[in-house]
Amino acid sequence: MEIRQMRYFMEVAKREHVTEAAKALHVAQSSVSRQLINLESELGVDLFVHEGRRVKLTPIGRIFLERVEQAMNMIHEAERGVKEYLEPEKGTVRIAFPISMAAHVLPTAIFAFRQQYPEAKFQMRQGLYQDLIDGVISGDFNLALIAPVPEEETRIKGKVLFTENIVALLPVQHPLANRPSLQLQELKDVPMVTLPEGTIFRKLVLRACLKLGFAPVIAFEGDDIDALKGLVSAGLGYALMPEVTLMDSLPRATVKIPVVNPGVTRTIGVICPAHRKLLPTEELFYNFLSEFYSKEHDRRE
Repeated sequence: MEIRQMRYFMEVAKREHVTEAAKALHVAQSSVSRQLINLESELGVDLFVHEGRRVKLTPIGRIFLERVEQAMNMIHEAERGVKEYLEPEKGTVRIAFPISMAAHVLPTAIFAFRQQYPEAKFQMRQGLYQDLIDGVISGDFNLALIAPVPEEETRIKGKVLFTENIVALLPVQHPLANRPSLQLQELKDVPMVTLPEGTIFRKLVLRACLKLGFAPVIAFEGDDIDALKGLVSAGLGYALMPEVTLMDSLPRATVKIPVVNPGVTRTIGVICPAHRKLLPTEELFYNFLSEFYSKEHDRRE
């Protein structure tokens, strides 16, 4: 089995069309077809079924694709590792993140890192909580910012960078909007807007309420943090929000109020593979994050 065959196979699987794959690879269609025939002959299985001019992966083809993608990731990392070993400050960091860290947390860290290492490059991907964990485990990327930091997954290791407050976002006309702080218990009968069922942040919010002996009155759900801001702006309820999502500005016609006695918090951190070594530039950034947020915490204190 050759690397060329794996690349041809992945491209055809992606496009489901041999001719289109050949054009993308800048090779003759006959060359792609011949390599696929050789690959199937070597493996002794059919990887594709033909449907008119298109092709579809067989069940064993889908399993083989998953393994090939993992193998190619390892080959690419090996190539990058050799280059970055000599000049880690010029390499590439592949990192994923949730949408709540897109506006402030990650850009702030990258800006500071590139002040020290201006030739470092970044490849970034946005994902949901479980997607971030699965992506690090599978090798789609080696680093991910995440909140909260998972504690029970043995295939990754996590490092807490800082602990963040969860605050209440209320419509500016709400009777509680002029308060300097709020106890969570005071909001038990106030309509809440929150993320969809199954999201990790919703679980965190519900757990905090249930710990005080009440279930919140959920009036509306929004697909993401920005949707929640819009619902609060419209006066449809209050939301518990990660404070970092309100760092730069408040949504129209809303007010941010600290939640106290007890406060609600979440950990923000970085995860990486437990059994796979980081590439030099990624390790440089991983270590930088701890130092950077430690200094940020000291500065705020």
